[in-house]
Amino acid sequence: MKEPIILVVDDNPGDAMLTERAFRKSGVPCTLVMVADGQEALDYLWGTGRYAEGGRRAAPALILLDINLPRLSGYEVLCRVRADPRTRRLPIVMLTSSREDGEVGRCYDAGTNGYIQKPIDMQRFIEIARELSVYWLTMNEAPPATGEAGSARQGRGKNGSEGL
Repeated sequence: MKEPIILVVDDNPGDAMLTERAFRKSGVPCTLVMVADGQEALDYLWGTGRYAEGGRRAAPALILLDINLPRLSGYEVLCRVRADPRTRRLPIVMLTSSREDGEVGRCYDAGTNGYIQKPIDMQRFIEIARELSVYWLTMNEAPPATGEAGSARQGRGKNGSEGL
């Protein structure tokens, strides 16, 4: 079985590097797919833009989404993912340094599964990466495939990801 995929959407190269490092040091086997803006995240998920060629892509088991992104904000990505039957059930955790008033509630109202403020301390970041991985990649039961959403989730077990 292939390693589960985590789609990391973050435009800050330093934060993206720290996220990658934290997951690597967490020791939980997973593959990170890094994209730098909201539109690229949607392109990856829906097989458009630069992801239109190359056939079937593996579906992420989890999306880690920053709020402040170029082209499309993380909030807008969240809303579009939740509105599309192919992706509406994908787990999304907002992993962001942003902490504006009302933002947490707005993201939960739009359907996020979690909201975590990025820690400054690297050791804490490694712990968060491990906890996120263990819960979302091994403990959490993936939602059942139904309707069009079945194409995004078909063939997935607790740890695997087949394709979109």
